[in-house]
Amino acid sequence: MPGERHGRPALRAALPLLIGLSAEARGFYQPPLPLPETLRGTVQVPVSPGGEAPADTLQQLYPRLAACWRAPEGLARFERTEITVRFSLRRDGSVIGPPRITFAQAPADARGRALLEEAALSAIRRCIPARVTPGLGGAIAGRPIALRFVYEGPRGRDL
Repeated sequence: MPGERHGRPALRAALPLLIGLSAEARGFYQPPLPLPETLRGTVQVPVSPGGEAPADTLQQLYPRLAACWRAPEGLARFERTEITVRFSLRRDGSVIGPPRITFAQAPADARGRALLEEAALSAIRRCIPARVTPGLGGAIAGRPIALRFVYEGPRGRDL
């Protein structure tokens, strides 16, 4: 076959040269690095404050962050609201950049939505730096966290 006669000896001769070159120099496509997986949590607020020890798991971290959420007075008249805040933490529990609102099932009026957004962002500001163990800090460092606050309103269940 022609491929055997010309291709294999040529490949064998070029192989030592190709091994020493980087992937870019060899002409191979290097896909971009994947974005880190978002850590997601949902907490029904208000939540009572957690323990004093640093959080060691995500199941401990989410309620401790949500414990800083306070229902604003103007929001109490609405039945159910939800809002998701996305942010990232460093190993020491401090926030990387400003937290952002990524979803809000808010009251119909702009004032109610503004109250809800401010309550969620204030909760993150009050709880930062988060108290985390070195193990959890290393696991979550730089990874996006999407924390969803669910508020059932004045007739919602008490936790």
